[in-house]
Amino acid sequence: MFDVHRFALFLAAALLLAVTPGPGIFYVLARTLAGGRREGFQSSFGTFFGGLFHVFAAALGVSAILAASAVAFRTVKYAGAAYLIFLGIKMIRSRNVPLPDRAVAENSSPTASATPKTARSRGAIGPTAPAAFRPAPAAFRQGVLTEALNPKTALFFLSFIPQFIAPERGHIFLQFATLGILSVSLNTAADLLVVACAAPLERKLKSSPTFRARQRTASGLGMISLGAYVALSDTK
Repeated sequence: MFDVHRFALFLAAALLLAVTPGPGIFYVLARTLAGGRREGFQSSFGTFFGGLFHVFAAALGVSAILAASAVAFRTVKYAGAAYLIFLGIKMIRSRNVPLPDRAVAENSSPTASATPKTARSRGAIGPTAPAAFRPAPAAFRQGVLTEALNPKTALFFLSFIPQFIAPERGHIFLQFATLGILSVSLNTAADLLVVACAAPLERKLKSSPTFRARQRTASGLGMISLGAYVALSDTK
């Protein structure tokens, strides 16, 4: 069903993105430090199911686009390639942005009355977040809703996964769903690793700006390369 070359490229790109410190990893890290490993695990599994919502929604949309027009599908691929290049440039430019300070997050008035969803999008949920953000039984549900209601997640899947689909091999929905589930699973595996290593990872990220910058630069270059490859390659 899959082209071996495209599948290998997908695995490399998805793995690189999964292990790169970003909003998702920082969110899980903050929830773990705030409520312990149990809450971290629940948040991770919640974002997994929230991500699956976007995967299947996008798979239906891409399948419909291809059924309507091959030209439209190619347009989606090129638009996605441009978006990946944009994200790569943005990631490199933000490589030296420091982690949010706990005290600032706690005392910042915009997030004092924010919902868990909006607080996560601002990167402000931390160990000192209000208790309403941190009940363990609600962590799974909040993780699902946070991810499912995040339009950036939908946009990412619509731009990333179509680059690796081979329409000539058929089963567009199945290809998209399989790659999407694999991508979400890799992200969740990285999140679970963060939960297990929360304290050491926090110290590493905060004490080594060089480490953070190199990670984000490598991922940014990877995304730019992927976008350029797709844009310049001969798509059929």
